[in-house]
Amino acid sequence: MSKRDYYEVLGVSKSASEDELKKAYRRLAMKYHPDRNPGDKAAEEAFKEAKEAYDVLSDASKRRIYDQHGHAAFEQGMGGSGHGGYADMGDIFGDIFGDIFGGGRPRGPRRGSDLRYVMELDLEEAVAGVEKRIEVPTMAACEACDGTGAEDRRTETCGTCRGMGHVRIQRGIFQMQQPCPACGGSGRLIPKPCRACHGTGRVRREKTLSVKIPAGVDTGDRIRLQGEGEAGQPGAPNGDLYVDIQVRPHPVFERDGDDLYCEIPIRFSQAALGASIVVPTLDGEVEIKIPAETQTGRLFRLRGKGVRSVRSRQPGDLHARVVVETPVNLTARQRQLLEEFEQTFEGEDAARHSPKSSTFFDGVRAFWDRMTG
Repeated sequence: MSKRDYYEVLGVSKSASEDELKKAYRRLAMKYHPDRNPGDKAAEEAFKEAKEAYDVLSDASKRRIYDQHGHAAFEQGMGGSGHGGYADMGDIFGDIFGDIFGGGRPRGPRRGSDLRYVMELDLEEAVAGVEKRIEVPTMAACEACDGTGAEDRRTETCGTCRGMGHVRIQRGIFQMQQPCPACGGSGRLIPKPCRACHGTGRVRREKTLSVKIPAGVDTGDRIRLQGEGEAGQPGAPNGDLYVDIQVRPHPVFERDGDDLYCEIPIRFSQAALGASIVVPTLDGEVEIKIPAETQTGRLFRLRGKGVRSVRSRQPGDLHARVVVETPVNLTARQRQLLEEFEQTFEGEDAARHSPKSSTFFDGVRAFWDRMTG
C-alpha cells in the first residue's frame, strides 16, 4: 500500500511554517493518541502516520530532501546511518564525482550516530517543567581502553595511506579515491586490539541521563543534548541525543497553544436561575458567576490561567465551557415538580421562554414552505 503524502497526512500546505506543522501534528496527536483510543488499531496507525510525517517535515534538511524526491528518498537502500534512514542527495553525488576526479572530502573516523528518545509527560509536568532520569541504550566509549580501541591505548599511523584514511587507485584515465582497506579510513592502526571492545573503541551499554525539561513545552517540541548520542569512532566526536516531547491527554484540560479548555457540567436550574460554580485550574480552584438564562456551550474566559509556553512572555487563558446536564434517577417528587413546571410552558406565551427553539422551528417552517411552494 502506497504512503500518503506527508503534507496531506498533516492537513497542511507545502508552504506551511514550522508553527503550522507543529499545531497540525499536535491536533492529530491529541485526537489519535493510544491513551484516548485504547484498542483502536485504526487510531494507532493514524497516530504513527502523523508522527512519521512530522518527524520528516519538522527537520529542515529532511523536508528539503522529501520535497525534491518524495518517499523514495527514505526507502531502504538510500539511507545513511545516524540520519534517520536517508542521505543528502548532494552528498551522494559529491562522493561519486569527487572520487572520480580525485577530489572529495578527507575521510577519517566517523562521528557517532544521533539518537532519539520519546519522552511522555503529564500536562502538569509539561506546564511546570520537570527533571527526568532516562535510560538510553547506546554505543559508549569503551572504558577499558578509553575509547582508543587499543589494549595499551597506543595506535600507529597506517603505512598504507600514511594517515590520510584514503588511497587513490587508477582506472584507465580516471583516478579514483576510496577508503583505505588497511585501516578502514581511520588513518590509524591498532597493533594490539582491546579485548573488551575488540578494537572498535565502543561497547553497548545503558546510559542514565538527567534531563531538565523547561516549563511550557508541548507535544512536538524537541530538546537537543549535545554529545549524548552514540560514541564516535576513535578520534571522532559523539553524536547528539534528541528528546522529543509527547504530552499525554489530560482527563480535565485540553491544550491549544497557550490556552486551555475544559467543560464544566451545571444543572439546568443553575443555568436558568444563575449560580456561583467552582472551576478547576492548574493553580487551584477559582469561583465564577454563571448569569441567569445561560445557554449550554457558553464559554467563560479566565485570563492568565492557561499556559506560559517556552516561547511566550505571557500565559494564555483558560476557557471553561458550561454544559447543561439533564438530571437522571429522578425521585417521584422531582418528576412531579418537573411535570408541573412543563405545564407552565403551554400556550402561545411559551415561545418567549425558548428563543433558540422558536428560531429553529421558524427556520424549519420557512424551509418547508420553500420546498412545497
